[in-house]
Amino acid sequence: MNYYQIQEAALAIRSVWKGQPRVGIILGTGLGALAEDIQAEATIPYGQIPHFPTSTVQSHAGRLVCGTLGGKSVVAMEGRFHFYEGYKLQQVTFPVRVMKALGCDTLIVSNACGGLNPQYSKGDIMVIEDHINLIGDNPLIGKNDDRLGVRFPDMCHAYDPELLKLAKQVAIDEKMPVQQGVYVAVAGPNLETRAEYRFLRTIGADVVGMSTVPEVIVAVHSGMKSLGFSAITDMCLPDALEPTSLPEILAVAAECEKKLRVLVRKVVERM
Repeated sequence: MNYYQIQEAALAIRSVWKGQPRVGIILGTGLGALAEDIQAEATIPYGQIPHFPTSTVQSHAGRLVCGTLGGKSVVAMEGRFHFYEGYKLQQVTFPVRVMKALGCDTLIVSNACGGLNPQYSKGDIMVIEDHINLIGDNPLIGKNDDRLGVRFPDMCHAYDPELLKLAKQVAIDEKMPVQQGVYVAVAGPNLETRAEYRFLRTIGADVVGMSTVPEVIVAVHSGMKSLGFSAITDMCLPDALEPTSLPEILAVAAECEKKLRVLVRKVVERM
């Protein structure tokens, strides 16, 4: 995905929406209804945006919602793309490049994940403080285009400390307990084995999922600030592991979404 394809996609969006977005939002598995809180001025199916992949996951609507949230101009992905769908990470992260081209300086990303930290519970929301990339690939591999970002971006503060602080303050003000921890991304699409969960916990991960990290890497490369939320839909404790299924995960995500909708809206409002 090159500079000109990014500009072409941004131009196609601008042709139907004249907004100047500050915030880009990526809505993860089972969390798409947050888009209902956006006062939509344009809703564009991914298939109508040049070079956009199409989502193949059941719970992802596949639309770009453009409008206002909390008094700010935003663009939100109602459904994302994943490495396990067969896309290259440059394709998975293409929408983040387009958000930046449209004027976004902040990325808010959400996901459904499995809980590794025994102090967490199913249904908790975790604010992401850091991540581990175990996908086995990186969206920045290949020739670097200096118009998009520097060759070796620093990941010291991949998740913006001020946004993290704001999210936690909003949670306190709303009397909504949240966790704070480390997200590890794996390739998927299978869920992990007991031994893998034990390994992931040992290396410092609090939750595990199959997304988010590539988008945040590209946001950092683009000079955007990032804030991430994980909805813990199942517990992945190796010594007390029970099988789970997509319908169960989606049911818990739907419950988490009620809290996430408030959190994201209030954070955007107070940015």
